[in-house]
Amino acid sequence: MSATLGSLLKELVPDWEITVFERLAKPGEESSNEWNNAGTGHSSLCELNYTVEKPDGTVDISKAIKVNEEYQLSRQFWSYLVNKNLIRNPRDFIRPLPHMSLVQGEDNVNFLRKRFEALSRNPLFQGMEFSADPEKLREWIPLIMKNRSGNEPIAATKIDSGTDVNFGALTRMLFDHLQKQNVTIKFKQNVDDIKRTRDGLWELKIRNLDSGVTEHHRAKFVFIGGGGGSLHLLQKSGIPEGKGIGGFPVSGIFMVCQNPEVVAQHHAKVYGKAPVGAPPMSVPHLDKRFIYDKEMLFFGPFAGFSPKFLKYGSMLDLFTSLKLHNIGTMIASGINNISLVKYLIKELMLSKEQRMEALREFVPNAKSEDWELVVAGQRVQVVKDTPAGKGTLQFGTEVISAADGSIAALLGASPGASTAVSVMLDVIQKCFPQHIKAWEPKIKEMIPSYGVSLQENPQLIQEIHASTARTLGLNN
Repeated sequence: MSATLGSLLKELVPDWEITVFERLAKPGEESSNEWNNAGTGHSSLCELNYTVEKPDGTVDISKAIKVNEEYQLSRQFWSYLVNKNLIRNPRDFIRPLPHMSLVQGEDNVNFLRKRFEALSRNPLFQGMEFSADPEKLREWIPLIMKNRSGNEPIAATKIDSGTDVNFGALTRMLFDHLQKQNVTIKFKQNVDDIKRTRDGLWELKIRNLDSGVTEHHRAKFVFIGGGGGSLHLLQKSGIPEGKGIGGFPVSGIFMVCQNPEVVAQHHAKVYGKAPVGAPPMSVPHLDKRFIYDKEMLFFGPFAGFSPKFLKYGSMLDLFTSLKLHNIGTMIASGINNISLVKYLIKELMLSKEQRMEALREFVPNAKSEDWELVVAGQRVQVVKDTPAGKGTLQFGTEVISAADGSIAALLGASPGASTAVSVMLDVIQKCFPQHIKAWEPKIKEMIPSYGVSLQENPQLIQEIHASTARTLGLNN
């Protein structure tokens, strides 16, 4: 997110001075790192939790449309950077990969059919196929269908325009680009404090983690893009918009297979349905991944709990985030989400063999020796009071900004990096409204569909799909 914001601003106002402070020794080592997320280009092609069956039996696809349109903005901006030779070798961060949804049971098959029919009528989802024929499914997903027993109905949708994205590689590419644009990037730097000065600037107290030396830096605008660490920094800023907000950390674990014989049998991202009581980010899925030019399979994620807000954070993170202004909200959230806490603890207690049993629901022949456990990143979900109730757990990404637009913080995690361009355009609109009119021509040069509803412009969708696929090397 931070790399995306910096890249956008450097195109809009090249003469602005930007400095980046990062706690770790390299960029993209937390949530963006390729081992810490599923690497899905989230565009609602396979994620069942973006489509909800309403009481009348129809399927609401409004969120799916929103997420898909947001991902199209990211594809356009990445294509702009590639076309301008600002980043190179798109194959190093994005690959074409079919996206599939897979369900079992008569009710789920009926839901998937209705979902398919609703999405197929929308031009954003052209090319999607549906099948409840086991023979066809054996062609699509041989590893999953091999030696599958039982007569329970099974069905899947498949669309070939999906993508696998290495967000760690993309983050590193963007920061390399920014360094060439004279952006100062300082690693192993901790932001100890953020204060407003009398003249309206923000003063940051920065500590070098190697030497312990402290420096003070002043800025007209600050963006806090520290993943789970953003909440603490937002609280230090003292802005009223940050009051009453808490964070609930959820950890993740993937099963990873690097056995070439097994990996060769699966070529898709296949998403199922989340178990009852599970959070949305725990939807089980079996993914082909491309990491360092090596093909592998990821299955999961298995949810867990740790009080850390960052994978490389402190066990005290959750407790130090509790303040007088949010303690009531956090207590209410704990009471309201006891079933979720129990679920997370249960997941955390699973043995490897118990996780293998969950995997075998997808891959009946899975062997323990072919799969290893990999701890993924921390996701800190926003907790706040809403009209729905006190201490409501939010599962989306949220930007909190000061009324004057001088500081903004990114909280939350889902659908995460896929929508980075859309989220950062929102930051720019909120924090620099006085510049938007002058910047709009450049924004539209970078992102042709900016300000346009794609679903209402089928011709533009076709043009964008074709041009971004060509530039990013996504044509199979």
